[in-house]
Amino acid sequence: MTKKVIVLGAGLVGYPMAMDLAADSEFEVTIADIDQNKLNNISDSRINRIQSDLRDKDSLIKLLAPFDFVIVAVPGFMGYDCLKNCITAGKDIVDIAFYPEDVFDLSGLAEDHKVRVISDMGVAPGMSNLLTGYAASKFDIVRTVNIYVGGLPKIRTKPWEYKAVFSPSDVIEEYTRPARIIRNGQIVTVPPLTEQEYIDFDNVGTLEAFNSDGLRSLLFTVKAENMIEKTLRYPGYANKIQLLSDNGFFNTEKVDVDGNMISPLDLTSKLLFDNWKLGENEHDITVMRIMVEGIKDEVTKRYTFDLFDEYCTETCIHSMARTTGYSATTALRLLAQDKYNKTGISVGEMMGTDESVVDFMLKGLSEKGIIYNMTEELPGKL
Repeated sequence: MTKKVIVLGAGLVGYPMAMDLAADSEFEVTIADIDQNKLNNISDSRINRIQSDLRDKDSLIKLLAPFDFVIVAVPGFMGYDCLKNCITAGKDIVDIAFYPEDVFDLSGLAEDHKVRVISDMGVAPGMSNLLTGYAASKFDIVRTVNIYVGGLPKIRTKPWEYKAVFSPSDVIEEYTRPARIIRNGQIVTVPPLTEQEYIDFDNVGTLEAFNSDGLRSLLFTVKAENMIEKTLRYPGYANKIQLLSDNGFFNTEKVDVDGNMISPLDLTSKLLFDNWKLGENEHDITVMRIMVEGIKDEVTKRYTFDLFDEYCTETCIHSMARTTGYSATTALRLLAQDKYNKTGISVGEMMGTDESVVDFMLKGLSEKGIIYNMTEELPGKL
């Protein structure tokens, strides 16, 4: 029987997810957004379109009534409340909204409504969590977890050498929120953009890595002696962003400019949007490396997972949309086929302890050309 799916959010990731599911005869797909212009740009006739204010609880719950599954792909500032309302509607959910709130605060609500929620199921967080959880489950002691991830333009253009498929305000949030990491078994906070290092990657060359607050649930679910997540950019990028931050360009408090009250952050976001926006056919790449080292039966081993993905010329879908969106749609297929039946809130690392789930996710992504290469290293090679 055809299953009804609704994607909440018709942005640069929401639309490709809807297209992917609509190509599968198993699903009848609808996409909803408050922006009619975004809906008008959807040319795929297999996708139903609904204009709706997804921030309104009552109208959202009414909207969701006929659907079996929901994918939450709204901006981070409204993600938590949107997810909460979807749970209240009693729907199974895959969530990729990046919000600062603790998703586990909704555990009781999800259990009460007996729904399955897979949260933070993109590329990072998402697959980074799943593969970290998989590797960590192989060890008696987890010594280090190092995650490096970044979305970049394939062609470097001065001055930023950066492009984004997400809104600039969401990207800037990554540069301003203090980064939580694990050091010597304890959660500590370090400034974002700090502890820069340079790492070489096949197909790309040397990239710059700096602290960002991307570990999220991993801070509490995986017991490791040391754990970091760092953002990858072309060398020199972090210093440019730090200069803006140090001079108040990301401040949220409004200032008077010729009688107009303006937030520096809003102005900066507006100015950067044109500089950072990926062009329709502009190619991007996604690079990720996950390194998990631990001890099993007194033997030290390291698992490394490497991802390199790029813009798909066949579908004209950006790499960050592919790696994020297809992770979510593969997880939705996992739910639709009843291959993951835990009710309540789940995150990637919880799913990663089940090897059949990991195999399902990796196989589904590989069918779309998204390949995670795994290597195992023993003490003699560490």
